[in-house]
Amino acid sequence: MKHLLRSLLFLVLAFPSFAQYHLIGDATYMNPDCIQLTPDIEYSEGIAYYKTKLNLENYFQVEFDIYLGDKDEGADGITFVIHDDERQFEAYGTWGECMGYGRWSRDIFYGTFIYPSIAVEFDTYQNWRQNDPASDHVAYLENGTNFHTTYWNNKDENFDLEDDYMHNFRFRWEPDIKQISVYLDDKLVYRGIRDLIKDIFQGQKYVIWGFTASTGRKHNLQYFCLRTLTLNK
Repeated sequence: MKHLLRSLLFLVLAFPSFAQYHLIGDATYMNPDCIQLTPDIEYSEGIAYYKTKLNLENYFQVEFDIYLGDKDEGADGITFVIHDDERQFEAYGTWGECMGYGRWSRDIFYGTFIYPSIAVEFDTYQNWRQNDPASDHVAYLENGTNFHTTYWNNKDENFDLEDDYMHNFRFRWEPDIKQISVYLDDKLVYRGIRDLIKDIFQGQKYVIWGFTASTGRKHNLQYFCLRTLTLNK
């Protein structure tokens, strides 16, 4: 019976509708399943937050397809974010290399950024201030900074996410072992142990999740299509 109830919940949440997201900036619906975060223009920023908060005491997995453009010299990328920023569903970060999530410098707390938070970035442009490699890459982020010391690019200096293809992404949270797992095109690209409720969200278990993206002087069309959302209540 427990398995049946979980399967029914999965089926209900596997098909998103227009009413399920709060959109900010240039974000707009393409169809009931897909949201454009940025058009292919300069200095664009779009954010989409799922309207129902996530309970971090429960298992959570989201799967979606992301599109990051068709120009290898485009920019800047998409982030998947979980946060408890005081601005709630109006929270946003800096445009350009910060992808609507973070701030220009990890050491200087100026500008706007999403905090407290964790994020997974799909970065398509090299920015030295964020310690980016030359290639496109995936990285785990915390508390409104895009600076990272580790990343995944399949050990390929020419790794390219701006290839005019959809890429499948899965994010899984397992609260019993406090484990985060991130998959890109069925490859494990990040796994870490983190007590999110205690160490990131200061005891808050209900948090907001969604997607951010931006462009700068360089740009690309960027969007996502939610495939499945699995919750274990």
